[in-house]
Amino acid sequence: MSILIDKNSRVIVQGLTGKEGQFHTKAMMNYGTSIVGGVTPGKGGKFYLGIPIFNTMYEAVNNTGGDVSVIFVPASFASDAIMEAISMNIRVIVCITEGIPVSDMIRVKYLLKGKKSRLIGPNCPGIISSQKSKVGIMPNLIFNKKGKIGIISRSGTLTYEAADQIVKCGHGISTAIGIGGDPIIGMNIQEIVELFLKDSETGCIVLIGEIGGKLEIDAAKWINKLDNKKPIIGFIAGQTAPKGRTMGHAGAIIGKLEETAKVKMSILQDLGIHIVPTLSDIGLKVNEVLHP
Repeated sequence: MSILIDKNSRVIVQGLTGKEGQFHTKAMMNYGTSIVGGVTPGKGGKFYLGIPIFNTMYEAVNNTGGDVSVIFVPASFASDAIMEAISMNIRVIVCITEGIPVSDMIRVKYLLKGKKSRLIGPNCPGIISSQKSKVGIMPNLIFNKKGKIGIISRSGTLTYEAADQIVKCGHGISTAIGIGGDPIIGMNIQEIVELFLKDSETGCIVLIGEIGGKLEIDAAKWINKLDNKKPIIGFIAGQTAPKGRTMGHAGAIIGKLEETAKVKMSILQDLGIHIVPTLSDIGLKVNEVLHP
């Protein structure tokens, strides 16, 4: 198994015809992802990279049977693209776009309530299931070994670094997900941990957090109450960040004491998470946890 996507996922690329859309669609296809269609209003009936383009998600889904979408649409139109995918009951929606206004994401979150769609992002690298499927912008070469380590990350580049450290230590990745660093996102850490705990192919979870917000703490408190646990290794980025300054992501800003890296790391450790001080320690900690 893997979580959310696998080799049978049929992916529709919203915004395929743009420069970024074409570049990353080609990379996804090279990884083995089944790209069945693209959506760009006004370009329906054309083909890009051998893939049929449709004017609407309604046409794309009904003609291809797509059940996953990835969005490379400019920020001012991205929320409309997400909501169009939700209206078609797309199972997994991955929004790569950054800079979406908070007010737009509030509308998206409201629409998601009670729907079957799961949103990853926005402002994220997406999701990859090693040797099965990639929906997003992760570098193919790093995720070339299948294994039992699941990754959840608020940072795109740190997702790649963590995976690289894990693979160099002889392990492989089951699924890696970058949830995005914006203040309002789709799936949160707890929701993804829950899926990993149910996944028979995932034996250990690596959590890459950041300063700002309480997503990591809320998830750790929930995990701490469970009986059936898998080892979780945690790292919090932004350990030298000054209070009140946004660091990289819109959501990475320290507002309260518990949102600092130092306090988060202490709380997570008290709740049973195996904390590492630097990214370079992740692979070694995986070895230690899996082979005590």
